[in-house]
Amino acid sequence: MPAFFAPSMGRLIEELSKLPGIGSKSAQRLALHLVKRSEEDVRSLAEALMDAKSSVQHCSVCSNLTDADPCEICSDENRRRDLVCVVEDPSDVVAMERTRDYDGLYHVLHGLISPMDGVGPDELRIRSLLDRVRQEGVEEVILATDPTVEGEATAMYLARILRPLGISVSRIARGLPEGGDLDYADEATLSRALQGRYPVESD
Repeated sequence: MPAFFAPSMGRLIEELSKLPGIGSKSAQRLALHLVKRSEEDVRSLAEALMDAKSSVQHCSVCSNLTDADPCEICSDENRRRDLVCVVEDPSDVVAMERTRDYDGLYHVLHGLISPMDGVGPDELRIRSLLDRVRQEGVEEVILATDPTVEGEATAMYLARILRPLGISVSRIARGLPEGGDLDYADEATLSRALQGRYPVESD
């Protein structure tokens, strides 16, 4: 860190730059903004961070992030119990919920199969998905992973291991651009993709 930053400021910038999507310039701007705020505002932010860190956990059913177990969606009696939408990250659940067109449950993988990054099926929440399908009367699984190489590979792998369980396996339609991220798609595009889902053929 350049010498013209005080050591404490340099440490703050360094920590902020570790956040996803935050480069050194953005980290500096955030740090300068924070030190200009009142002590009360900064303390409130710090408390919110610590509270989230200590209280947020993975839902024991769907693996989404929650501060109550099971999560609000899994606990909702009005949701369809026979329909499960598989997504990569918790942010994708938020994106799907914005469409207001989906009334089933979710399963969050927390990643995608990526051999180049050393991520295989055992590193994802796949075993718990299979347990749910076997035990909870699931009739259809919608594969809503991103339309990337890793997302497609993960979807095909899941289709291959889910089909022998005698359920319907579908993929969200191509309303999403190739290589796009689910959580960046607008509500209308996601809604069309969800409504136009199609059966997944496995080898």
